Amino acid sequence: MAPMTCIEDLRQLYLKRVPRMFVDYCESGSWTEATLRRNLEDFARIPLHQRVAVGVEGGTTTTTMLGEEVALPLALAPVGMCGMQHADGEMLAAKAALDFGVPFTLSTMSVCSIEDVAAFVKRPFWFQLYVMRDHRFIESLIDRAKVAGCSALVLTLDLQVMGQRHRDIKNGLSTPPKPTLKNLANLALHPRWCLGMARTRRHQFGNIAGHVEGVSDMSSLAAWTAEQFDRGLNWNDVEWIKNRWGGKLILKGVLDPDDARRAVDCGADAIVVSNHGGRQLDGAPSSISVLPEIASRAGGGCEVWLDGGVRSGQDVIKALALGARAVMIGRAFVYGLGALGGPGVTTALELIRGELDLTMVLCGVRTVAEIDRRVLHEASR
Repeated sequence: MAPMTCIEDLRQLYLKRVPRMFVDYCESGSWTEATLRRNLEDFARIPLHQRVAVGVEGGTTTTTMLGEEVALPLALAPVGMCGMQHADGEMLAAKAALDFGVPFTLSTMSVCSIEDVAAFVKRPFWFQLYVMRDHRFIESLIDRAKVAGCSALVLTLDLQVMGQRHRDIKNGLSTPPKPTLKNLANLALHPRWCLGMARTRRHQFGNIAGHVEGVSDMSSLAAWTAEQFDRGLNWNDVEWIKNRWGGKLILKGVLDPDDARRAVDCGADAIVVSNHGGRQLDGAPSSISVLPEIASRAGGGCEVWLDGGVRSGQDVIKALALGARAVMIGRAFVYGLGALGGPGVTTALELIRGELDLTMVLCGVRTVAEIDRRVLHEASR
């Protein structure tokens, strides 16, 4: 196997090793996928400012997120169904991230349960929560996250209703895959993936199946999930969840400056500027394009992070220059996970850290704290 030199190398291997249904789940955006493309294109348009003879020996990519030291200003974002990208995927990704020194966020819609991950890594991780109509279930998830020792709760605000993702509809996405002729033919082309899945018992949504009355098989689970996302989500719900949780709260899915200010007023410890990876409101702006105004509006009241379109260390430095304290990555680590399992996640993180370190040197900065608009070309400042 050729050396992995960038995230795109991992992606190309990922495309070969993971069945089409789950590749499309990772790769797709909603409707025309315009916002998905903007997330990448707008990063690419931002030029960097090269400096020379500055003296940057002894630099470091370490910093803090929510007061905890991290190896680089980055956390793994919550991604549903990682356990379908690779057998026991959430457990492997969590261990790789925590061993590397960055936070891992477990999705509500994970295949491995909160308890699975906690037993496997034996260290604090973050848990992501969707607001469901069944508040008793929300309470139970929060309580389970507390028992598991989760150190922060990531509340996703931009999924009151599921965005229409054409590829998932055409593929008949399910967990596990339905045994249709089309699916069986595609699975036959991925024996490595099939062998891994045959060795694990985790094939359903582990945080939900067996924990909700009346949800015991995949057909009822799918119907329950579709019905449970709460269109009535409002800031009162956010305050209720914050009080119920009682710990560090991260609000994800903010694209509006006024919403950012409201999040600060609600006591958020961090907000994540995010359009859900282009998977919700198609036509929304890229995350990086609205970051500066949101960071300004938040006014230092909480940490501001960015999610969406980050594929390299250069993207990280651009986000920090425009006001983010850190970023979250989703697809970038999923490519590594699907391609190589846990070591692939480590490879993705190593690639991004190496690119960030190199770019910092060429832009004339030694530490993450020194990164500001001066690392951007004058036209982008």
